[in-house]
Amino acid sequence: MLKLPANKVIITVATTGAITRKAQNPNLPEQPDEIAQTAYECYNEGAAICHIHARDPQGTPTGSREVFQEIHDKIRARCDIVLNYTTGGGPNLSLEERIECLKAGPEIASLNMGTMMRISGPYEGVPWCNSRKDIETWAIKMKEMGIKPEMEVYSHAMFREVENLIEKGLVEKPYYVNLVLGMMYQGAVPATPKYLNSLLDFIPADAYVNVCAIGSAQAPLTTLGMISGTCVRVGMEDNIYYAKGELVKSNAQLVARTVRIARELGKEPCTPEEARQILGLKPLQD
Repeated sequence: MLKLPANKVIITVATTGAITRKAQNPNLPEQPDEIAQTAYECYNEGAAICHIHARDPQGTPTGSREVFQEIHDKIRARCDIVLNYTTGGGPNLSLEERIECLKAGPEIASLNMGTMMRISGPYEGVPWCNSRKDIETWAIKMKEMGIKPEMEVYSHAMFREVENLIEKGLVEKPYYVNLVLGMMYQGAVPATPKYLNSLLDFIPADAYVNVCAIGSAQAPLTTLGMISGTCVRVGMEDNIYYAKGELVKSNAQLVARTVRIARELGKEPCTPEEARQILGLKPLQD
């Protein structure tokens, strides 16, 4: 595993997600203007990367190139935060719809490392299919388009697909792995220090790691990740509370807390350009 410089941390903010609704927290950003504004606020607080899901006007997840392009343009009019688009999309989207967002030109895109079974909610019992063939096809497409895959790992078994992409040369160094803990809806391992440490044991030598934990585990596990030399992800996609019973006011509030903790650990948040250099992304064109 590659560790970040001891005095630095890369913070990703996941602003929206596919599952959370305004009915759960009215502060959730859904529409392009809302997402662009929250991205800018998080950039000002110290986030280097913004992980983006899009919604249609009714608030339903969409993979529409046009909607992602609108978000892209509105964020770029405000700041140079690194843009990371989801190819997970949402349970209502087809495989083709999920990768439509790549045409809007993200710098990073999520790439899920295996098939999972949804075990609760309205899609209980419906598999989330990510076959090896599809994973390889998407990795090839991202490589051709100059997009870095963020390899999403929800359990130890998914490292088989990480290793497969590396062995076949379908991803380029430095690799980038996002560990998702506590997403029980999709069968992820529990969000505990024991599981995080065990997952870190399987990280390839030439890979940076991002730690993402759901709900109340977000702050403790991202703190542990920073101590371990990883990047971290916070935001309302993964957690709609600031404290027990207290809804978070904004994504920026979660980023600000992470920056405070980082500074107590002697770390400064990377700027977007520093994050690009570390992760092997191209400099942002003017």
